[in-house]
Amino acid sequence: MPRRTSGDRRDSAGRRTSGTRRNSDGRRASGDRRPQRRKDVLHGRRGEPGDAFRCVGCRLDVPVDAPGTAHRNHCPHCLTSRHVDGRVPGDRAEECGGRMTALSLSVREDGEWLLVHQCLTCGTLKANRVAGDDNALP
Repeated sequence: MPRRTSGDRRDSAGRRTSGTRRNSDGRRASGDRRPQRRKDVLHGRRGEPGDAFRCVGCRLDVPVDAPGTAHRNHCPHCLTSRHVDGRVPGDRAEECGGRMTALSLSVREDGEWLLVHQCLTCGTLKANRVAGDDNALP
């Protein structure tokens, strides 16, 4: 039997739970979002960490730090992104590297806004959190 720690919680069936409040359909309750982890993303040309990256759309030098999010993945001016991350933000697992344009906005049940991007090279759709300094009228 696995060792239980003081933070280990179990439901009535003995399954391990996270301790997060859940709705009747199993999703997190509104307002119970886990905090974002800080990601060590490599923005430099040769894979070194950097404090800015150049936008593939408008060529603006964009700072990596963004208000309201743990990492920036699109230009705040033209909302263009680059298809470099796989499933996890910052993993740089995608081989495509194509330009991603903002198609639309989506809103989560908790009120958080997301930008929906589509890759112009392979057609993949991705949802990304908006940052506090994003341009409202691109």
